[in-house]
Amino acid sequence: MGKKFLLAPDSFKESMTAKEVCEAMEIGIKRAIPDAECIHVPMADGGEGTVQSLIDATEGILIKKEVTGPLGTPVMAQYGILGDGKTGVIEMAAASGIHYVTKETKNPFITTTFGTGELIRDCMERGITDIILGIGGSATNDGGTGMAAALGYKFLDEDGNELPLGGGYLGELDKIDTSDVIPQLKHINILVASDVTNPLCGEEGASAVFGPQKGATPEMVQILDNNLRHYSKIVKEQLGIDMADVPGAGAAGGLGAGLIAFTTSTMKKGIEIVIEYTNLKEKMQNVDYCFTGEGGIDFQTKFGKAPYGVSQAAKSVNSAIKVIALAGYIGQDVETLYEEGFDAIFGIVPGAAGIDALLAQGKVNVARTSESIARLLK
Repeated sequence: MGKKFLLAPDSFKESMTAKEVCEAMEIGIKRAIPDAECIHVPMADGGEGTVQSLIDATEGILIKKEVTGPLGTPVMAQYGILGDGKTGVIEMAAASGIHYVTKETKNPFITTTFGTGELIRDCMERGITDIILGIGGSATNDGGTGMAAALGYKFLDEDGNELPLGGGYLGELDKIDTSDVIPQLKHINILVASDVTNPLCGEEGASAVFGPQKGATPEMVQILDNNLRHYSKIVKEQLGIDMADVPGAGAAGGLGAGLIAFTTSTMKKGIEIVIEYTNLKEKMQNVDYCFTGEGGIDFQTKFGKAPYGVSQAAKSVNSAIKVIALAGYIGQDVETLYEEGFDAIFGIVPGAAGIDALLAQGKVNVARTSESIARLLK
C-alpha cells in the first residue's frame, strides 16, 4: 500500500497560492511514488492569503464587493464564505490595507477602517453568524472607529456633529451614539486573527510602533497616541469597556481595540484559527509524512508562521510523522527549527537566477524538489 502524505504549505508569496503549492508537491511525489495518497490542506497564518487558503481547504466561495478604501475612495475588495455556509473570512487589508496608499497619499490622520466594517456588514446581511477576521497590513490608525461607523455607531463632537473619519479627529470625541447600531451585530461572533500583542497607547502602542510606516511623523505619532488615549477614556466612561491595555488592542492601528469595544470578538493566533477551521489534526490521522513550507523559512518561522504551526500539529497527533519543509529562501539560524518539530528543510531553488524567473518557475521547482525527497523516502 502507498504511503500517505499530508500536504499543508502556506502560499509562496507572489509565486503560488497554498493550493497551487499542494498541487505541485503531489505531482513531484507521484512521479517517485505513483500509489502515494496525498491529502491537500492549504494553510495560512492569518495574514495575506488566509481567505484563499480557507476557501480552498473548505470548498468555500469568494465574494467581491465595492467598499470604501482607506482614503475614502471606492475599492474592490473580496472576502470568503467557508464551505459550512455560515462562517465568513475577511482580511482587513482587502478593504483597508496599506497597499491602497502610496508614499504621497499615506496619512494616518485620515485613513479609515470603514471598508472593513462594510465587509462585516455584508457578511451579516448574508446570514453569516461567525466571522474570522485577519487584521494585518493596515493603512489605518483610527482605533477601529471607521469599522464601527459602518456598523451604525456614531462618533460625535461636543456640538453633536459626527467626526470626520480617521485617527486625526479622535481628540475631539465627546459622545458615542449607539442608537443606530445594526441590531444583529450582537449575534455575530468575530474570531480575530492577530499575532500582534501591542496595547493601544504608549511606547508599545499602535501609533508609536506602527504609525511611522503608515506615514506618521514623530509629531503626528504624538497626536495620534493622545487621540487614541482620549478615545479609550471615552469608551471606558460611556460603554464601560476598558480596552487600552488589552494585548492586541494596538493591532492594525487600534482596530483590535475597536473590535473589543464594539463587537463580540475573541483574539487568537492566526495559525491556530486556520488549523482549527481546516480540521488539520483530524486529517493528520494515519499520515506517514507531512510536507509544509512557504516562500521563506528562517529562525522567525517558529514565532507563529504556518509551517511551524503545521509541524506542531503533526507531532501532537503522532510524533512519528516526519515533517519536511520546502522553501524558496532559507534564512539564518534555520537549524533552530530542528528542535521545533521539523525533520528536514529543503530549498527549492535549482541555481542562481533572477527573482522574476524564480517566482515564475515556482511550481516546477516545488515539484522537482518534492520528487527528489519522495525518491529518498521510497
